[in-house]
Parts: sequence; C-alpha cells; structure tokens
Amino acid sequence: MDGRRVILLCDDEDLADEAVRVAAAAGAELERVPDAVALRRRWTGAAMVLLDEGGADAVGASSARPGRRDGVIVLCRGEPPGTVWERAVAVGAEHVVSLPEGEDWLVTSLSDAAGGLPDGGPGRVVCVIGGRGGAGASVLAAAVAVRAREDGARVLLVDCDPLGGGLDLVVGAEQVDGLRWPGLALGGGRVAASSLHEALPRAGGPLTVLSCDRHGPGPAPDAAVAVVEAGRRAGDTVVCDLPRHLTDAAAAVLAVADLTVLVVPAEVRATAAAARVARTVAEHGAAVGVVVRGPSPGGLAGEDVAAALGLEVLASVEAEPGLAAAMDHGTVPGVRRGPLAEAAAAVLDALDATGASLAA
Repeated sequence: MDGRRVILLCDDEDLADEAVRVAAAAGAELERVPDAVALRRRWTGAAMVLLDEGGADAVGASSARPGRRDGVIVLCRGEPPGTVWERAVAVGAEHVVSLPEGEDWLVTSLSDAAGGLPDGGPGRVVCVIGGRGGAGASVLAAAVAVRAREDGARVLLVDCDPLGGGLDLVVGAEQVDGLRWPGLALGGGRVAASSLHEALPRAGGPLTVLSCDRHGPGPAPDAAVAVVEAGRRAGDTVVCDLPRHLTDAAAAVLAVADLTVLVVPAEVRATAAAARVARTVAEHGAAVGVVVRGPSPGGLAGEDVAAALGLEVLASVEAEPGLAAAMDHGTVPGVRRGPLAEAAAAVLDALDATGASLAA
C-alpha cells in the first residue's frame, strides 16, 4: 500500500515542477510515475492522484481502466479548456485545479490527504496560563509536554508569550537548529504537521517546540491557530504557553483549545489576581481547571483557591526540589516522579476526560 503517498502522472514538465513544489509545501510525499500502467498499480492505495490532461487521457484510454476512487485531481494551467473537463469526467476526477491560481486550495487538500487521520483520532490542545506573574505556567507547560512525550505521544509545544524569554530555554533547546516564530513564514490557512516537525527544534524524541525568540515578534493570530490545528489534525498533544495579558494570538488559541489550565500560587493576592484572569479566559469558551502551586504562607489549601475562583482543582503542587537549578540547566525536573510530574499527569488526565466528553 502507498498509504499517504500522492501519485503524479504528468506529461507537462513545467506543471510537474509546480506539483512537486506544492506537494513539498503541503508536507506530502509525492511519487511521479512514468505511465498509466505504473499508476494503475498504485491507484487504490495512494492518498491522492494528480493528473494533467495527458495523464488523464492515458488513464481514460487504458485497456484496463482503473475503477473510480476519491481524491483524483486534474491539473492544468490557466482557464481549463473543454478537453480538460472531458478528461476529468472520464477518469472520475473530483476537481480540476489551475496552477498557480489554485495553489492554496491544493496545498490544503494535499496536507489533509497526506496527513490522514491518525489511528488515535484527532489530537488535543491544552493551554497553560499564569494567574499572576511568575506563577510557573511555562514550567508546567514544559512539564506537561515532557510527560506526554514520555507517555508515547507526539507533542507540539507552542510558545505564545513573546515577552517570556523563549520557551526553548525552558526545555533546553535554545542551541538546537530550527525555526522560531519570527522565522516561520506562515499566514494562516492550513499547514502540515509533518512540515512543522521537520522545520522546528526538537527537545528530545517526538517533542517539537515552537518558541518565541529573544528578539522579534510573537505569532500572529491566524498563524498561531494554523499551527495548533495542524497538530490537532495529526493526532499530536499540543501544549500552549500563554501570556497572562492575552495577546490577540493567545486569545485566538484559547478559542480552539480543549482545556485551559490556570496556574495559581496558594496566596491570597495571587488568588485575587487569578480571578480576573479566570474571567477573561472563561469568555473564550474552553473548559478551565486550576493547578495550585504551594507552599502556602497562609495555609491556603488548593481547594480553597479553586473554590474562590469557582473552578475545579486539577492538582495541588508542593515545592519541587531542585527546580531553580534544573531550569538554569535547561532541564525539566520530575518527569517520572515528584510534585511536578504528578501535576502534569493530572493535567493530561483532565485533557483526556475533556476529549472523551466531547466525543460522547
């Protein structure tokens, strides 16, 4: 089986070059075949079949014409002549696409076809935001991402805080080659998750981080949503670190999240500050839970903080031994055990529960 491969039969060399370029932009693996005989062997297993007029004519005229299937596209240049439409009908094509005019549509279609739907279904998106400055949202976001990776998920960790100093520092990927937000030329629409995982830094195994840089702008709203939705379609666990003062991009990501986690130190003033953040977050519709970070100087329990905010407590986190030193060395402590690991596991459990309730 060719699985998620796109097959191209094209006599027009310039049009074939265009198809190769578009497939690369969509993150699709493309195989060009020489004739209708070779195409017929790959016909049923391919993710999509691309033909020019000559290719469609060869398929339609074949003595062993393949059966009808979805995902057959006929390519052309300029306004399609009547002969192209005739060939398209003869091979059961779904669309005739003129290049370069129809490039955006074709990128989206190739991205969806090549990416497919993973066996585990669509991915989940969790946002982490601090109830006050210095609450530890970035640390928890990194811990959730690392824990999800340890649990076997492919993870996309997305930094939406342009003033946070760069999330790549938190996971020790600041020296790893790859694009950060200022270098990612993305204007919304759809992007293939496979392209992102190739272009962005890896923080060990299947954990890819898209970080803000120490210089340059943060993400635009359309670009941030495009990245998040690419991960979701690919079955990734997408973890987003958001600023407390919401940017337009952060607000756009909140609107498509499955779960938002509010990190609140167990302090009276922090709880008061978090109440305002909680109201703002709730306006964007995602389910919200709270992780309460100890120790509490005044003896506030996690349930007290959650009750004051009107939210469910997902976890109460005691002080993590060696956290400051670990952060300076770019490592996230407590991956498998300890307070931070327990909090990360609780967040992932809540994310799973949210996904199950949406599917019910």
